[in-house]
Amino acid sequence: MKFDGLDKNRLPRHVAIIMDGNGRWAKLRGKSRIEGHRRGKTSVRVIVELSRKIGIRFLSLYAFSTENWLRPHDEVDALMGLLQHYLIAEQAKMMRYGIRLLAVGDRSRLPQSVRRTLEQVIEATRNNGRMTVVLALSYSGRDEIVRMARQIARAARENRLDPETIDERMISAQMDSPEVPDPDLLIRTSGEMRISNFYLWQIAYSELYVTPTLWPDFREQEYLQALIDFQRRRRRFGRTDEQLVDTAPSVLEAGGSES
Repeated sequence: MKFDGLDKNRLPRHVAIIMDGNGRWAKLRGKSRIEGHRRGKTSVRVIVELSRKIGIRFLSLYAFSTENWLRPHDEVDALMGLLQHYLIAEQAKMMRYGIRLLAVGDRSRLPQSVRRTLEQVIEATRNNGRMTVVLALSYSGRDEIVRMARQIARAARENRLDPETIDERMISAQMDSPEVPDPDLLIRTSGEMRISNFYLWQIAYSELYVTPTLWPDFREQEYLQALIDFQRRRRRFGRTDEQLVDTAPSVLEAGGSES
């Protein structure tokens, strides 16, 4: 596949995606919402594979929010079944291509069999270092911040830290995946103009890209367009254009360790 217009030397280090639109995709075609989720699973495979090929180091996928537990039981059960099937089917490929799997969110709410499968794949892939895929499952950005605050509060109460030493670095270290850098690019499919409680702490300086494409139709060309759009932007991180003159563009314009 051609990557015309994409500069592989200026890729975002971490791409996060709010995968939205499965239900609407199905409704437009007179199909069940579950069929939309099945089709969306194919998009997951495509985007993970393309990310690996072009060299994206970290990819986060918002798969299931805490609010999604409020959906009809048959839809939730189907989603959990699709998740477990995906994990089982993709483990061998993750091992072959050096992909590490991580998960963020409240795993305790997942069905026991799904949680067991998820933990097995996380353990099996933990030493893989070519790429990291993060699944946000039973996830809420506010819930993650609450859990972080409780951990720090306990440490302060037990005199294990001085509250005056709390800083951004400490807070980041208490998040669900502290080893993962903040997203450089946040993509949302389906055209909705909101972040839906995703990575509230981590996306402070992420570039946002919203596409009207529904997630089941989000494939290689749509993804490449988002990456090309990202590379056209100037990332200032609070600086002025004049201050960027002597700063390496690979850091401030298209990802890098500063974000």
